[in-house]
Amino acid sequence: MTLYSYKASDSSGKIMTAAMEADSEGEVVSTLQKTGLIPIRISESGRKTAQKHSFMNLDVASLFHRVSTKDVMLFTQDLTALLEAGLPVDRSLKILVESSENPKFKLIVKDILKLIEGGSDLSEAMGRYPEVFSKFYVNMVKAGEVGGILEMVLERLGIFLETSQELTDYIKSALVYPLFLLGVGGLSIIVLMTFVIPKFAIMFADMGNAIPLSTKMLLVSSDYFRHYWWAMLIALFILGFVFNRVLKRPGIRLKLDVLKVKTPVVGDLVKKIEVGRISRTLGTLSNSGVPILDALLLVRDTVSNKMIADAMNDIFDRVKEGEKLSISLGAAGIFPSLAIQMIKVGEETGKLSDMLLRIADNYEKVVKNLVKRVTSLMEPAMILLMGVVVGFIVVSMLMAIFSMNDMPL
Repeated sequence: MTLYSYKASDSSGKIMTAAMEADSEGEVVSTLQKTGLIPIRISESGRKTAQKHSFMNLDVASLFHRVSTKDVMLFTQDLTALLEAGLPVDRSLKILVESSENPKFKLIVKDILKLIEGGSDLSEAMGRYPEVFSKFYVNMVKAGEVGGILEMVLERLGIFLETSQELTDYIKSALVYPLFLLGVGGLSIIVLMTFVIPKFAIMFADMGNAIPLSTKMLLVSSDYFRHYWWAMLIALFILGFVFNRVLKRPGIRLKLDVLKVKTPVVGDLVKKIEVGRISRTLGTLSNSGVPILDALLLVRDTVSNKMIADAMNDIFDRVKEGEKLSISLGAAGIFPSLAIQMIKVGEETGKLSDMLLRIADNYEKVVKNLVKRVTSLMEPAMILLMGVVVGFIVVSMLMAIFSMNDMPL
């Protein structure tokens, strides 16, 4: 038997958390329902504990009370569970207000509840918080309300958010080791420039012109680094601020995004990430009853690369004129030929949404493999780079020491 931890609500809306031994999650659900409890979340206790205490899974955003994608994902899954249990929307939200652990998100859910009690629809209330609930999310909820399938749409939204979060977490985890190497290498160079090289500077003070050029450059750099580090930090801050402002200009951002797509390896990775994102978003929207033209506009808003987002505008115009989606996507040159053929088959068989979701699954697997290969190449490249920098420092110092033997007594 396995130990499961669960969160459940009683008939009065009171939230309780506990653990139970059972053979499966289904048995836990059955046991809770027999005792009059409404299950909200169930997970294996060992896995849940490991996640809770793992430093790598620490959500830094929650430390500052920001609403993260993970908060929205958990909210969506919990709301789905409560609605499927037969509770109305307002009562479900009351329960979620009490169980929310993020103070800021708790206030947002409480305000949404007040708006619903005042006569607003759930989608309309969520639309008041575009920084938390995206246009994609709100339109999905609206489609579920209009079609009377809110629980089903929320379930699909939960799956969509969970899958997207898993891919994001995988990419971040893959970059941890290369960034760790970069940090350690940078710290080593700072220590050398700040503490080690100045000791040699005293030793080389009387050498004059006999000191090698590379050593002179190193000593001057170390001196500037020690005395003007604050100016360097200010310069970096100003440079970052200016760079961020420049990137917000549409023309500059478009050029940079075009460069990303055309860069070897990186461009392939960017395109595959966007293809997976477009396919999953479009498939999820189509599966929930959102018209294809509205879905294309919402998909455009989820694309981070401006070049590809502009291409989505052309796709929208062509589909609006009556052209098939597969032909429009093929003309845009974003989707590979195999994906276009799968979409064409989906259109012919009436299973377009299923095909799009299958394409998304395939490309997310491809992205994971590609990220793994890219990071495996980054690690030795960064080690080599740090080795060259540290080696230059060491060789420059040794050359100066050897030059001391050539000085006339």
